[in-house]
Amino acid sequence: MEIKFRDRTEAGQLLAVQLQEYANCPDVLVLALPRGGVPVAYEIAQALNLSLDVCLVRKLGAPGQEELAMGAIAPGDIMVLNHEVLRNLNVSRQMLLQVAQREKQELQRRMQVYRGDRPAPQIQDRLIILVDDGIATGSTLRAAIAVIQRQQPQGIVVATPVAPTVVCQALQKVVQAVVCLSTPEPLNSIGMWYSDFSQTSDEEVCRLLKEASANQMECSLG
Repeated sequence: MEIKFRDRTEAGQLLAVQLQEYANCPDVLVLALPRGGVPVAYEIAQALNLSLDVCLVRKLGAPGQEELAMGAIAPGDIMVLNHEVLRNLNVSRQMLLQVAQREKQELQRRMQVYRGDRPAPQIQDRLIILVDDGIATGSTLRAAIAVIQRQQPQGIVVATPVAPTVVCQALQKVVQAVVCLSTPEPLNSIGMWYSDFSQTSDEEVCRLLKEASANQMECSLG
């Protein structure tokens, strides 16, 4: 099935329709992969009245082909590698470590910008809806899943607008469910499946997280 989305907002709204069974459940938490996953996840959290936060991981882009993930890193010294990409591009260990060190610095910067002094969300015994704006190889998602699984969630549901069928099938083996709206073959690039795939800024991420938190506060008080 192939669908082209107007933008990340529309993609999130369409995903929310497929995730209705999780609406109004206090033990369900929506976690977004920044930056592009945040606008998608925001729409899901708003539509289903769920809490929203970010799951911080960084893709390790292949040298000269930054959109191609040769792996990903996450807090806690977690590194997930795509050995097929590393082998095909003949990436040396030194080059891999250089990219990983650079991305680790960006990961630390984002932790400070997006979370600051705010504590990390409680994950243990909660169902996690893990959201990105699209999946190419799945390396970043696998790093995020590794981080979440260390914290003993009730389960993980991956939700994304677009991804290759083979990647969805692989992810289904390690999570409770995968909800994907479009599985084009070939994928080529995630941006091809959006009319507007403009970059999400740090400012937008912070604004959406703040709005989601305020909306949840209003709901709890109401």
